[in-house]
Amino acid sequence: MNFLNRVPGPFLVFLGACTLSFGGLIVKSFEGATLWQILFWRSVFFSIVVLIFILINYKKNFLNSVYKIGLPGLFGGIVLSCGYAGYVFAMYNTTVANANFIIQTQTIFLAIFGYIFLKEKINKLTLVSILIAFAGIFLMLGSSLTAGQMIGNIAAFVMPISFAVLILTVRKYPNIDMIPLQLIAGIGAVIIGYILSSKIIISSHDIFLGFIAGFFQVGLGFIFITIGAKTTPSAIVGIIMLTEAVLGPLWAWLFINEAPPLMVFIGGSIVISAVFLQFFNRKIEE
Repeated sequence: MNFLNRVPGPFLVFLGACTLSFGGLIVKSFEGATLWQILFWRSVFFSIVVLIFILINYKKNFLNSVYKIGLPGLFGGIVLSCGYAGYVFAMYNTTVANANFIIQTQTIFLAIFGYIFLKEKINKLTLVSILIAFAGIFLMLGSSLTAGQMIGNIAAFVMPISFAVLILTVRKYPNIDMIPLQLIAGIGAVIIGYILSSKIIISSHDIFLGFIAGFFQVGLGFIFITIGAKTTPSAIVGIIMLTEAVLGPLWAWLFINEAPPLMVFIGGSIVISAVFLQFFNRKIEE
């Protein structure tokens, strides 16, 4: 993995966002697997690639690196595993555009939770961005009421909320390396998928898609972003990650002809504008 450290950080983050953007398309392409079977196999292969990544980086200190994350890492991993489950559930039950745009509210939830749990102040610009984001969300949800997608839309919020909780955990314990908690998250998602599946045996076609989703789409996406973020300012990382929200609906439209209502794109554009405003606010504070 050393050669990746020589690649410009922003470019790696961009590659990671592009890789993650195929998540909705892949979930929609499964033939007969239930959403919990999809979660199980996706998480199995994701756990494998994260395990390989950690073994390469920590070698003989692998077990010690997992032990050091302690209860905070265990908590973060469990929360993130719920986020992975919510992601698959949302992609299975609503449009790719809805899920991708809602996921981008993670920055907004981070500001709200930071104020509640870490006593971080919310200035006027942040408050405006929060109000704008939720206005966009209401437009998106309202357009989906008649389409029976409300449950999927609500589930999509689990991912940004879990991400915000994860980041707050990392902020609370900045001296602990939390990379191994991704393995905890993957194993937790495997357990959730296994418990909620009536059976885990699916077609070879769907197992292959699970491999693509877990090993390449989520696995490589995580690796690229993790390495790239080391040398890329957090505000820039967040802006580049908006690529996922733009490309995700595009792939769904091109390959499976999924065309959400116009109001979804209008609401999604408002959400992204609010996220841009929040990153602009962070840049000023830095």
